[in-house]
Amino acid sequence: MTIQLSVLDQSPLLQGNNERDALKQTIELAKHVDQLGYKRFWMSEHHSTKSLAGSAPEILVSSVAANTKQIRVGTGGVLLPHYSPYKVAESFRVLEGLYPERIDLGVGRAPGGMPGVNYALNRGKYPDVHSYPTQVSHLIDYLLGKDPEGYQVKATPLGETTPPVHMLGSSGGSASVAGQLGTGYTFAQFINGDGSPVAIDRYYNSFIPSPMMQEPYASVAIFAVIGDTDKEAEFLASSLDQALLMIEQGQVREFFPSPEEASQQTYNMYEQARINENRKRMIIGDVRSVKQQIEDLAHAFQVNEVMVNVIVSPFERRLESYTKLAKAFNM
Repeated sequence: MTIQLSVLDQSPLLQGNNERDALKQTIELAKHVDQLGYKRFWMSEHHSTKSLAGSAPEILVSSVAANTKQIRVGTGGVLLPHYSPYKVAESFRVLEGLYPERIDLGVGRAPGGMPGVNYALNRGKYPDVHSYPTQVSHLIDYLLGKDPEGYQVKATPLGETTPPVHMLGSSGGSASVAGQLGTGYTFAQFINGDGSPVAIDRYYNSFIPSPMMQEPYASVAIFAVIGDTDKEAEFLASSLDQALLMIEQGQVREFFPSPEEASQQTYNMYEQARINENRKRMIIGDVRSVKQQIEDLAHAFQVNEVMVNVIVSPFERRLESYTKLAKAFNM
């Protein structure tokens, strides 16, 4: 089985960097992996989060696409319950017009931040997540030039090509919806370490061909930490260990700590247990080990594409990590 590698980027603030640095690094990383031959570059949506700068991925898509040549560029993903399907369709029809056949529209239903984010994005109201399948259906219809809500409107600009829709999920809830609507599906293992191939099996089993896709297409996204040795990889992974633990403890995280700082932290037995649990969301080791783990993951989930999210310090190590993976997979 030939595995294609892609990138999921969250515009992380590394220690010693600011928000502007993080956004610039997203562009630099995209240019780097474009040259290496990665298939896609997706950006996530996070709100009111100091350590992640990517609050408007649809804007970053435009900048990344303008600075790259061949890699597909998209969102991982637009949090649709917060927005009008019509407006999202028009935004991505514009992007498709600017960069034809290079744009992916990934959507999700997560809140994208702390509880208050839901109210701030929805003018004081809580979004109706139960209508998410209907929203995705309307979004697809608008992209295809239809008028699903009967308002006598079209999502413009119309064009010869349409960006494909992919649904992202960290549980099996959206897998069946993705299959029934005929979209792509990406399982977020980097969010849910207890994820299993069951969600993607559900997607495959429920897939109905659509104008979006005639065949099912699934992928899986995972954190990866790559060192020159397993020992160095563990050292580098200490940053992500501490950062994820801080999120779970409700601490305000200004940035991702350096491994020099994080590796000196001590944890009680409960904290260590959480760190061990979060390791299910990561692949860690030297490049040979990481390659094997990626292949095992792809085989277990029966997918041909793995999206890799590398958050290590300094930024140059992130670039090196993706270079090592590209060489390991003969890209």
